[in-house]
Amino acid sequence: MSRQRRYPSDLTDAQWALVEPLLPPPRTGGRPEKHPRRDVVNAILYVVRTGCSWRQLPVDFPPWQTVYWYFTRWEEDDVTERILVALRRRVRAAQGRAAEPTAGIIDSQSVKGADTVGRDTRGYDAGKKVNGRKRFIVTDTLGLLLVVCVMAASVQDRDGAKTTLLSAYLFTPVRFVYADAGFAGTLVDWCQRILRTTLEIVRKAPGQKGFAVIARRWVVERSLAWLTGHRRLARDYERHPATSEAMIRWAAINGMLRRLTRGRPARRQRAWTLDNLKA
Repeated sequence: MSRQRRYPSDLTDAQWALVEPLLPPPRTGGRPEKHPRRDVVNAILYVVRTGCSWRQLPVDFPPWQTVYWYFTRWEEDDVTERILVALRRRVRAAQGRAAEPTAGIIDSQSVKGADTVGRDTRGYDAGKKVNGRKRFIVTDTLGLLLVVCVMAASVQDRDGAKTTLLSAYLFTPVRFVYADAGFAGTLVDWCQRILRTTLEIVRKAPGQKGFAVIARRWVVERSLAWLTGHRRLARDYERHPATSEAMIRWAAINGMLRRLTRGRPARRQRAWTLDNLKA
């Protein structure tokens, strides 16, 4: 049945039809679930998209304690990882690609940490001058998220990439990865020797000055831009890195759902000017 959306972040009927079968069945033996799961998922996406705290969820969502309970329980059951895999296969099939990728792209992003990020999981990235955390992601060549790892911003790219690439090796068939010059050096040999994975460094053109789109690397950089379009990810607010990783997966799920149900090529939101308002 068609249902009116209360907020722009709410799932459409078509999007909910994709997500609902991927959620775990309700646990038996207790009282039935009081709140519709669609409302719970919408509440999680509202937090991710708007950046509000759990306690500031609008009152027309289920209580924030209930929403957070589902959020943590589903993470314990690896639900977001299974949803990511299923949706990624659908997107790749729609693009005429094989269900599973064989090549990926890795990159990192340092973001400021809020006061809720403890000293034991935060650090200072001297290169980017950022005090907070660093996100490592691997995407396929379409920019779809494969693996995410969150660490202190003080972790060097070559060190953080080992954990991230190991996860990609264990959970995906990717054996060829593109990276920028920040991952060059001993990491290339380590990948070949330990993971039997080829790490190809994509460098800037000789003599390049200013901004230029670099082959392969732009895909993962675009993915990071997609993710930080979700305001909860503009800064790291989570006490635990695992919660940050969950938020990133929910943002990636949201992006793939929109991509599957959009029905037309993506386009930028219209820029509003004084002339637009007068018209």
